Amino acid sequence: MNKHGLSAIVVGVLGLVSVAALMSSSVPALAEPASLEGSWSGGGTVRFPSGESERARCRASFRKRGGSTYSMSAVCATPSTRIEQTAQLERTGPNRFSGGFQNSEYNISGSINVSLNGNSLHASLSGGGGSAQFNLGR
Repeated sequence: MNKHGLSAIVVGVLGLVSVAALMSSSVPALAEPASLEGSWSGGGTVRFPSGESERARCRASFRKRGGSTYSMSAVCATPSTRIEQTAQLERTGPNRFSGGFQNSEYNISGSINVSLNGNSLHASLSGGGGSAQFNLGR
C-alpha cells in the first residue's frame, strides 16, 4: 500500500470517528420519568352512578412502596359529598401508572390510571357505576 492509500484510510477512519462523536452528542438523553411521589392538589369532575356530575376539589398523596409500586391516599370534595379513597398503582410506562382504588366508606372499588407531564398529573377513575377525571399539580 502506498503512502497516499494509507493516508486516505486514516482520514476516512478519523472522519467516521468524528461523525459518530457528533451523532452521539446530538442524540438527546432519555428523559428521566417524572416523580409520582409527593402531594398533589387540583380539581376535576365526578360522575355519579345516577348520571349526575359535580365539580370536585382533591388532595392526593403518593408514596413509593418498592420497585415500581406506589400507594395513594386522596380526599375529594364536591358540593354534595366528601370522598376518601386509597389506591395501589404500578408503573406501566414512562410517566404512566395504573391500578385499583378502594373507597371503604361507600364500598366502591375500581380502576385508576395516572399520567404525568412534569408537575401536572391527570387521573381517571372508574368503578361502582361512576367515574372521575382530575387534573392535579404540585
